[in-house]
Order: sequence, then structure tokens, then C-alpha cells
Amino acid sequence: MNSGTRFSLVLGGGGMKGLAHIGVLQALTERGLLPTQIVGSSVGALVGAAWSAGHSIAELREIAINLRRKDVFAVAHADMAFRRMRSPALFRREPLDTLIERLVGDLTFQQLDYPLVVNTVDVNSGSQMFWGLEGLDDVPVKDAVFASCALPGFLPPREIRGRVYMDGATVDNLPVGTALVLGTEVVFAVDVSASNAFRADVQEEGFASVFARATEIAMQSLLELRLHSWTTPPIYYVHPRVEHISMFSFDHLREVVEEGYRSTSAALDTPQEWPQPGDVGVYPKRGVVVRVQRERCIGCGACLLQAPPGMFVLDAQGKAVVTRPEQEWSPIDGEFIRHCPTYAISARPVAAPAETRRRSG
Repeated sequence: MNSGTRFSLVLGGGGMKGLAHIGVLQALTERGLLPTQIVGSSVGALVGAAWSAGHSIAELREIAINLRRKDVFAVAHADMAFRRMRSPALFRREPLDTLIERLVGDLTFQQLDYPLVVNTVDVNSGSQMFWGLEGLDDVPVKDAVFASCALPGFLPPREIRGRVYMDGATVDNLPVGTALVLGTEVVFAVDVSASNAFRADVQEEGFASVFARATEIAMQSLLELRLHSWTTPPIYYVHPRVEHISMFSFDHLREVVEEGYRSTSAALDTPQEWPQPGDVGVYPKRGVVVRVQRERCIGCGACLLQAPPGMFVLDAQGKAVVTRPEQEWSPIDGEFIRHCPTYAISARPVAAPAETRRRSG
């Protein structure tokens, strides 16, 4: 990708892990790569709005690494005590409202320095609403961003133009589909969701943690379905390694921002892996070898259900066999591996030819 490429920067949701998007913007702007527009869900909308409103990367880094829980989350004790099951949310709206107003003030989308699209969902109809698109750009940015951050049950939804909206991630955590109406050549999508990370003892951490984990799983499954059928414009997909961090953790903020910078810099350092305008699918594409450890396989057939049709068969002993061991994968391929109950399936990068290794060394 060069400075002349028209690209949309899509920033996904993921709680406090989404502060990695600040590092993403830092890596891009240092190389003179400015997105044609930013599309954001949840915290991706928050970071995108703050930058589009004129805050420098240095300012955003300073704000991010000094955030405290009370700056975002305050338990709605009174609502839960008096309204009980009719309480609008676990947390009060005031701390997040204050933070968002500090970052974007009373600006409308028309007044931002850079085009921004914010993904929300109508609570009552279930329809997506992309604030910032033509005809939807005269509302206060702060209201759309709050609505996009309003994860159901955790933060109350927000009324805009007489209707009520919540977190767009409930339908689409990484809203790459907006590229189809934005006229972009390449989509640069940054996913900070849980991916397939293993969690330990979530059930011991209370209902909020269980609900948050269920949300992560649902968002990831929806994303995989959407990206598997994606064609054009091509997507370059980046997944900062923050999946080990809880959505609501404030103990790793500096690490999260730095990982966003590292992962984006690494992507920009491998231009040979980037798609060109007109290419199809999700990138980067890399060769892998898929294997089954026969001693672990119990013949349950989960791989036949989860993998692409025909990729696995059961042999005469009832063991799974890979029909095409060498494949070319994008970052969203291989999700069937985690569905194997005995962890019998693995995928390893195809070894580079000896001549290539000598040249690179």
C-alpha cells in the first residue's frame, strides 16, 4: 500500500483492548498513510472519533495510558437497588459521557477533520445505523459514539433522532461492509476481539464475565461467517496480540497501545503481502500444512462439520485424515482447529525454500 491508495480504516470493538487502535494510527501516520475514512465499532468508534476531532497521537497515548476504571465504569448502585431488573445497565452513563465529551465536544460528523462512520444498532428494530454516512452526518458525534460503546447490559443505550441505539458490535464488530458504499480500494481492518484465545475459569468470575465472554464468542463467529464470503474490495486484516487481556482490564493499557503499533508496523514492513486494488478476499495469504495427530484423534467427526466440505475424511479406523495438507490461508481460516475436542489438529507455516532462506539471511 502506498500513500496514494484510497483505503478505509476499520477499527473493531473489544473493550479496553481497543486502545490498541491508537498505536495503529500512530504507525500509519508516521508513514504518511492517511485513511480516506475511519469506520468504527464501540471503542474503535471512540478512538477514531477522537483522532478525527483533531487530537494528536501523543495526546491520545497520554490519555489512554492514564485511564482509570472510574473514568469509564461506575456501578449503577441506585438503579440496581431501586429498579432491580428494570435497571438500564450495570454501569452508569456519566463517566463515559464525560470522557467522550472531553475527546469530541459538541462536534457533528460534518465538522470533523477526517471522515468518520460509527456503527450502531437500533435496539427495537435490530437494524444497523451507520452515523456519518450521507444524510446521517448532522448529529452530535458524542451521541453516536456513546451508542456504539453501549454494550447491552453494561451501558445504557442512547436515544438519537427519537430512536434508541446500542453497540453496533452486537451485529457486526468489524464493519468492513461499509467499504461497499464508501468507494475504497483496500480495507485495512483491525480486529482486537477475543479470537480463539483460551480462557481459564471464566465461570468463577461472575455473571458479567460470563456474559462478556459469550459476547466475544458470538462476535467472533459472526465475523468469521462474514469474512469467509468476502470478495472485493480486498481486506488486509491485522489482529494485535491482545486476546489474552480481558475486555475490562485497566492493567495493560500501555502494553495494548504498543501492541497496536507493533502489529501495524510489522504489517507495513511486509509490502509483498498486501493486496492490490482489484484483488479478491482477505489478506495476508500464507502457506500452511495441516496435520492430524492420529494418537489424539477419537473419530468424533467434529472436523467434518466445522471445516470446509471435503477437507477431512474418516479412514477405515475411524481416524480423521486431511485430504489437502498444503493450503493457502488468510488470517480468518482454520477456525475449525479449536473445535477439535482433543486438540488433534494443527497447522504450521510452509517452510521457505532453502534458497529463499539464504537470501533473507
